[in-house]
Amino acid sequence: MRNSILLICISLMLNSCTKELKFEQKKFEQKIRSKNDIITKICIDVPIAKGISLDTDSINKAVFTAIKEIVYVGDKPFQATNYPALTAAFINYYTNASIHNTTELAWTISIQGEITHKSETILNIALNHYSFTGGAHGYAGKRSLIFDSTTGKLISNKKLFLDEQKFKIMAESKFRIKYKIPPKVPINATDFMFENDEFQLPQTYFFTKKGLLLFYNVYEIASYSQGNFEVLIQYNEIKPYLKTI
Repeated sequence: MRNSILLICISLMLNSCTKELKFEQKKFEQKIRSKNDIITKICIDVPIAKGISLDTDSINKAVFTAIKEIVYVGDKPFQATNYPALTAAFINYYTNASIHNTTELAWTISIQGEITHKSETILNIALNHYSFTGGAHGYAGKRSLIFDSTTGKLISNKKLFLDEQKFKIMAESKFRIKYKIPPKVPINATDFMFENDEFQLPQTYFFTKKGLLLFYNVYEIASYSQGNFEVLIQYNEIKPYLKTI
């Protein structure tokens, strides 16, 4: 009896140690052809954490919340609680807008989710998105969701670093080198638009195979026409500043 209990305990311990988050890529899409014979569509292709546990539930909820923020049209967010309902809400909103003649153009939203990094400590999911809901042009952007692999909880940018201020100094040096801005010249001297003419860390980070990617979305530090900006810092350089990889 004791041996049986011991074997069960050992088995449980091994399972917990070898536990690995698994994902299934799923696509949710809807489209409609309007009276002007134009097609409005929405497509969400996203990794879904499999299994029933606190960590998978936390990851899936965080990803859905982020996507819901991207699929934001009108005065308030849609009340959908799942992907089919969210895509349907977008199509319904467009249908109502076209009926009331507030739009004559085809709308589109495309969101592609992918896992850019997965280790024993860090899980990084990227959301590449494009949307056009009228206006002069569409908007393309990237969002990064960084999780603690052991708990499934989101890690804020500030909690990534041991000393964010020291990291900021190093990041500015890398940024200036890449975009050819001399050390003693104001950071906005080459048409950047950092607030108060002071270098700022990005809102978006990606863990990649080669290092940590600092990503500035369109409008974040420059005009729309200038696009986005990025700086890759290798892990051996950034290791003293990161809490974990």
